[in-house]
Amino acid sequence: MAAKPVIYVLNGPNLNLLGTREPEIYGSTTLDDIAGQLEDQALALGLSVDVRQSNHEGHLVDWLHEAQAMGAKAVILNAGAYTHTSVALLDAIKAVSVPVIEVHLSNPHRREAFRHTSYVGQAAHGTIAGFGALSYTLALDVAAKL
Repeated sequence: MAAKPVIYVLNGPNLNLLGTREPEIYGSTTLDDIAGQLEDQALALGLSVDVRQSNHEGHLVDWLHEAQAMGAKAVILNAGAYTHTSVALLDAIKAVSVPVIEVHLSNPHRREAFRHTSYVGQAAHGTIAGFGALSYTLALDVAAKL
């Protein structure tokens, strides 16, 4: 039996604190809750997900390279604050051919002005933002159709 296509779900700094960090902005759903929802949804879509989180920029860059090398179908990326600061992530996304879907729990355009610029979004295939944990499941639906 052939392996299921894999979607990498990469999460950046502070996303390990979901559920307790500023719940008025990010909600009360934890990253483990989101991972469980994505695993269930992936099973129904005939996919698998590889959900990871790091507070370190270089890990995210390495995992983007790995997604390419391993033949991932797509990457769902919530780069957290690195979205607005990381030229390294911009370059990594541009360097790989695997489609990257940028995801945010909140809507950055309704927040502080510095969050209105997305280096990730400049290279991502598309962006889904502002729907809380639903942003991830919407992104997985899109990734399945790419």
